[in-house]
Amino acid sequence: MVKNIGFIGAGNLAEAVIKGLTGATEKPHIIATDLSKERLALLETQYGVIIGDLEQVVKASEVIIMAVKPKDAATVVKSLAAFPMQGKLVISVAAGIPLAMLEKGLPGVAFVRVMPNTSCAVLLSMTGMVQGSLATDQDKGVAESIFSQVGQVLWVTEDKINAVTAISGSGPAYYYLFTECLAAAGVELGLTPKEAEILARGTLAGAGQMLVSSGKTPDRLREAVTSPNGTTYAALQQFGQADLRNIVQTAARAAAERAAEMEKEFGA
Repeated sequence: MVKNIGFIGAGNLAEAVIKGLTGATEKPHIIATDLSKERLALLETQYGVIIGDLEQVVKASEVIIMAVKPKDAATVVKSLAAFPMQGKLVISVAAGIPLAMLEKGLPGVAFVRVMPNTSCAVLLSMTGMVQGSLATDQDKGVAESIFSQVGQVLWVTEDKINAVTAISGSGPAYYYLFTECLAAAGVELGLTPKEAEILARGTLAGAGQMLVSSGKTPDRLREAVTSPNGTTYAALQQFGQADLRNIVQTAARAAAERAAEMEKEFGA
């Protein structure tokens, strides 16, 4: 993995990636810049990140991770054009910003577009990755070496990145919401809030580990838990009547459509 990584942006996703990298086996030197002095102070205090301005980040870094809000991406690209960028790899985690816009703003610079999630912080991200037109196989390997340190990676074509955003980029929030709902149901059934949350959190963690380690498909695991006319069967019947599958599909479609809208808003 590369030794020097620069971050432009110090928001929640950038922090999650940085936290993961500082806890990984091969720890890179990280320098970051952001408009928020508070965010930079947090990164410096908690993770030992070096703080600098944009010019210092560019000079000190082999790889630059652009972790800014989509509305700020064009401004950042324009600012980067003022510095020597030859030989550097830029990795964009800005949702809704197409590679064509980035490559047009910084001609001759290699880009990789990625969509990680906040599980980077615990080295369990699921990161979708897209190779830019100027990115070499070596660049691709460098990008993968960084994000494989904080979880799994999946290379896709850019036309699939909005679907990646809908499933894994936003996905953790869906599981958190379901866990909230399950805990609330436990309270309604007579458990204390603490008891219900312990049960809901622990069940989510265990089910996730089963999915990862068992080698079985989700439907096989579900069937193994579901006895005919038993308690799980009764609950799943209610999910079926509420058309849970359609609810999930509609929600994921809304996320993907919003990502496509952002491309039009910010990627021109």
